[in-house]
Formats: sequence, structure tokens, C-alpha cells
Amino acid sequence: MQPGRAQKIRSVIRQSQPDLTVVLENIFDPLNISAVLRSCDAVGVREVFVVYTKQYLDKRGLILGKRTSGGTFKWIDVYFFEDIEECFRRVRERYGRILATMPPAETTPSIYSYDLSEPTALLFGNEDDGLSVEAQNLADGSFTIPQSGFAESLNISVACAVSLFEARRQRTLHGFYDEHSKLTPEQQEMLFKRWSAMLKSDKNHQKPVVVLKDSDPLLPVYTMRKDEQPKSKIQIVPVTNFDL
Repeated sequence: MQPGRAQKIRSVIRQSQPDLTVVLENIFDPLNISAVLRSCDAVGVREVFVVYTKQYLDKRGLILGKRTSGGTFKWIDVYFFEDIEECFRRVRERYGRILATMPPAETTPSIYSYDLSEPTALLFGNEDDGLSVEAQNLADGSFTIPQSGFAESLNISVACAVSLFEARRQRTLHGFYDEHSKLTPEQQEMLFKRWSAMLKSDKNHQKPVVVLKDSDPLLPVYTMRKDEQPKSKIQIVPVTNFDL
């Protein structure tokens, strides 16, 4: 690896935000998911949770490659669920609270009223219907993005970007992108080794992790996955045919 490339990767790792994430419910447009991934990468989010509960969505046909996600997908762990309660349970274990985005309303707090420097999962819903009632009830709180025009809502990818960059603004004030890195030096080194191995793999970390109720606990972002190890060291057994 060229020194400049290694330096860039270490800089990205140092600025990562392992206690900030995004949850997407029933998002059917792959371009929206791609845009969300780009925004996540831009603010240091290293894993995203995608849950599908609507049977009519052709979730297994989604294709996110280098052309649509700008190559950011390989730097982000994507977890896929079909059970919303299991998804929320796993997310809450890692992030503590889940905040749901809602259309503008006088009774809903603004995104700017929350302390997003604290561990947070931001929840966004379907392009047509927004969040399901079940998702709203399972969330720990809700927020809206103030608007001054005639539009009732923002595109999901835009709403996500606005919310994430507000989190970035707040976290920058706390120095979480420079002197107070969220990852310890040991964790940073582990993630560097993981990404270095991933770059050498022909799989190039382009598949999501399908999570069921009986699945193993989710690995920390800095922990090496088996499919990122050299093939000679492991026996790869496909778990799913789903390609995101």
C-alpha cells in the first residue's frame, strides 16, 4: 500500500464515529440507499442497518455497486433484517437510543434540539409512506427537520444528510473528529488491519450481513470478518444469495 493511501485510511479511521448510525425501514430505491451510504461515510458512520417488512419490495434485487455508491459501500458494514423488533433490539444494544424522523409538526422536536454528540441511531422511513406505525412505536424519540417552504417533506437521502451533518457539527465541537477520537489507538490499528486485508480480497467487502433472531452477536466495526481473510486460511461457506 502506498504511504499516501495508508495515511488517508488512518485519517478516516481516526475520525470514525462508532456510536452514530442510520436505520432504514423499507427503502426501495437503491439510489437513495447509495446516497445515504455516501453521507454516512462523509460523517464517519461505519455501519448501517436496513430492515424490510413489506413483502412487495423487491429487496433482493437491489444492486449497490461502485457506480451508485461512489465506492463507499466497502467501508461501511450493512446489516440486513426482515424482523423489525430484532433490528431495533440489535441497534439499541449498540447505540442506546433510536430517534425517528417525522414530517414537520408543531409537537415534534426539531433535530437541532437533540444532543447528537451522544450515542444515537437515526431512523428513516419509506419514500412513499414514511415510517411504519410499528417503527414509530418502537423508537425512543422522534424529530423533525424544520422547513420554510411548501414541500411537506424532504427526500429520504436529503433528510438523512441534513441530520447526519448536524450530528457532525455537534461532534466537531467536542473534538470527536480530531483530538478526542471515538476509537482507541488499539481499535484504530485493528480497523486498519481489517481494511487493509479487505482491500486485498477479491470479495472486496461488497455483501451485507443478514441478521436473523438466532444470528451471532454483531461484531465491532474494527473486528476482522472471515471473508476478509486470505482464502487459504479459511473455508468460505455462503450464507445467503442476497447481494446488495
